Amino acid sequence: MFDDLQQYPDGARITCDIAIVGSGAAGITLARHLLAAKREVCLIESGGLDFETTTQALAAGPNLGADYYPLVDSRLRIFGGTTTIWGGRCARFEAIDFARRDWVTASGWPLCIEELAPYYQMAAADLELGQEAGSARGWLDDTDSQFNLVTSAFIRRLWRFDEVKERFGIARCSDIVGHSALRILLHANVVRIRAADNAATVCGLDVASLSGVRATVTARTYVLASGGIENARLMLASNDVEKGGIGNAWDQVGRYFMEHPHGRAAVLDAGTGFALWAAFQRRSALSGIPVAPVLLPAESLQRGEGILNSAFTFKLQRDAALGLSLRKRLYNELKHELAPTRTRRRLWHLYRDLRKTIQRTVRQPVERYRFERGLTRVNVLVRAEQAPNPASRVTLGATRDALSMPRAALDWRLSAIDKHTVAVMVERLARELRWLGIGGLQPAAWLADGGTDWPVDATVGNHPIGGYHHMGTTRMSADPAHGVVDRNCRVHGYANLYIAGSSVFTTGSWANPTLTILALAHRLGDHLLEETR
Repeated sequence: MFDDLQQYPDGARITCDIAIVGSGAAGITLARHLLAAKREVCLIESGGLDFETTTQALAAGPNLGADYYPLVDSRLRIFGGTTTIWGGRCARFEAIDFARRDWVTASGWPLCIEELAPYYQMAAADLELGQEAGSARGWLDDTDSQFNLVTSAFIRRLWRFDEVKERFGIARCSDIVGHSALRILLHANVVRIRAADNAATVCGLDVASLSGVRATVTARTYVLASGGIENARLMLASNDVEKGGIGNAWDQVGRYFMEHPHGRAAVLDAGTGFALWAAFQRRSALSGIPVAPVLLPAESLQRGEGILNSAFTFKLQRDAALGLSLRKRLYNELKHELAPTRTRRRLWHLYRDLRKTIQRTVRQPVERYRFERGLTRVNVLVRAEQAPNPASRVTLGATRDALSMPRAALDWRLSAIDKHTVAVMVERLARELRWLGIGGLQPAAWLADGGTDWPVDATVGNHPIGGYHHMGTTRMSADPAHGVVDRNCRVHGYANLYIAGSSVFTTGSWANPTLTILALAHRLGDHLLEETR
């Protein structure tokens, strides 16, 4: 059932078995898992059922490091979370992503991909990604191709696309909304996590509405599922017992913020590579699920050259010097400049549906026409893994929001290995393309500069900086000196505080995080059921 904190009396006390903070993909998936076992859950959401400017303003905060999107726009405070404007792109991590890599500082999860395999199957079923998506083989691109790019240097994997609009929005959650064991508390902003005096358990959550109502939620078990920035902010701001904040005895909370930085890595010689571009475009799998291939460095290349697991795709684009096209400017206006209310989200969905229809029917002949007349060239775009960097972090800013909470401040920092990875991949791909007779590859000028600078180029795509993927900040580790949660997502030192979502990622892989977020939520659900039976 829905409750609204604004309708409660001031000072109310709300009790439940398990309290989950955040109703995005992680929170809703975990709630579903627990409700199936008849556990009592309170799902605490900052926003309401549609976008509200005043609530969204609570997410604002300064960017102190590398250029990044405004924080106020990078996560939605609404039931369903940011998945209400999600593109549905899914991918599975590789085994090497979980492994300790000697050349990647602070790498190595305290669990392996085999332990996550059954939960990946659950996550794929949640998103209706096709029966074959339940196995590792379902993510291989093993279709016949005239381009033998699967060599000792590269492998092909697939993105799968969830095409259900607003998968975790209210219209798709009737199964839990009417559940007798679930209370969904809207307009409830957690302003403090109450730690016991011994800093070993959590004894409550202080919540507040913008209308002035304050209350306390008490539970046996607490789970933070508010995203990579907000999870860290809540823990750092709850510093009345532990001076550095909840679970921060080793100064790890907020550190290791990671993204998937985007950029133009190279461009093919004029007039070459059209068939290569076409081979890597979206198509339908045997199950009818849309898929798109992506090129990754083989494990041997990663180990041999000391690089990360980043992804290359191919895109036909006009000269970057011409700036954004009218269509791109309109898209940016629709998605990024206008408030994502229900009506405006529908307009965005209609626009995307129109694009998909065009891609299925007339895109290739139109793109061939433009390509053959020299209006576009084949560009190599990178969606990069970022190495863990303790200096890349979320801290508390100097200003406060409308609820007197310190605002989050993001100091996003890249490392030399991030850029080195792209340069190595371009050099090796150039060899492959020359050998295949496809054409020469011109590396992007920024790759020759060395250092950590990563340019922001608005013409790269709809997300020119990164994927809006907030990872790290409450990372998983076997040792509390090097992370925030253990292998079961429990905060080190706290018996009843857990974290769900991509903030627990130890490393970020090349893959979009949502599928792994869901898999980890299911795994956490099983652990909580075992712990609390």
